[in-house]
Amino acid sequence: MNVAQATPVRAGDPGLRRWWLGLVAVSFALTGCAQSVSGTPVAESAVSVRQIDGSLAELLPAPSQFPARYPAVVLPAQAATAAAADLDGVGAGATVSPAKCTPVEAEPGGEPAAVAVGTDDASRATLTVELSRSAEPVSSLRDRLGECGLIQVRRAGAGSTVTTALDRTAPTGTDDAIALRRTVVPEVGGAGLTQTMQTSIGQIGDVRITVTSMTFGAGQPDTAAVDEMFATTAAAVRGS
Repeated sequence: MNVAQATPVRAGDPGLRRWWLGLVAVSFALTGCAQSVSGTPVAESAVSVRQIDGSLAELLPAPSQFPARYPAVVLPAQAATAAAADLDGVGAGATVSPAKCTPVEAEPGGEPAAVAVGTDDASRATLTVELSRSAEPVSSLRDRLGECGLIQVRRAGAGSTVTTALDRTAPTGTDDAIALRRTVVPEVGGAGLTQTMQTSIGQIGDVRITVTSMTFGAGQPDTAAVDEMFATTAAAVRGS
């Protein structure tokens, strides 16, 4: 993948970290507190308590399972954590307004996310598959996103506007799922820096599946590729 041919981004631009992560991935490829509660215990939903066997890294699709136009690599742990935080258009350490729209953070000490990223140089698009452990039901995520269609994000001195729209239909093959279209528009930046993402999110047991196609500028996300990789990933997790 020739990342150097991509349109450059400046320090502070929301797209900078993502392309830096791409460089990191290529280089590697080539070389909550518990409390006692009184009362009668109530069982949570199967989605939040049923543990799926196998590590996330083992359940993650191999690069060879990505569509041919998206040569893929599996990110090393540190880069995977940073990439996963960026898929919601917010990123780690950001301030969100309204504050209630701040994404739920992963529990410290838990199993790190597993992430694989494919890049289509011709269209300057990425296809990302993330697996994480989550106790949050997809229904709660759906409700929160329904109230957070437009948010302001500030991180490292740079601001952006993130717009999220839930699709009317959702992918199948998981316990529960949603699909959404998201745009990230930086406060400062030229043409081509706006990010557009098509994302499918599903849950099987305690495993959260997130598949995202992201483009810059006027490019449109590859919904067919998202559907393909979501089905592939769901089948792998379901069959574990």
